[in-house]
Amino acid sequence: MRRLVPAAVLAVLSAGAAAAPPGAEGCAGCHPAAQAAGAPPPLAGKPAEDIAAAMLAFRAGARPATVMDRIAKGFTDEEIRAVAAWVARAQ
Repeated sequence: MRRLVPAAVLAVLSAGAAAAPPGAEGCAGCHPAAQAAGAPPPLAGKPAEDIAAAMLAFRAGARPATVMDRIAKGFTDEEIRAVAAWVARAQ
């Protein structure tokens, strides 16, 4: 019997894959791997739940932002979770 695997499960199973979800690769442009003076904080290695919560707060206007509020508005909840998971795994 053949079983279908939900997309969310496939995303978890492919955690080691190099392909970033749509929109995720742009994060590194502002969030460098190492802390730089005046730059937004690095995200690599932070818990995915914290990254997703921050993006949801930016999107809702509940967290002060310069551009993240506008960026986060372009993502669905599922996309935010996918981006957060990928960014958290980045080295």
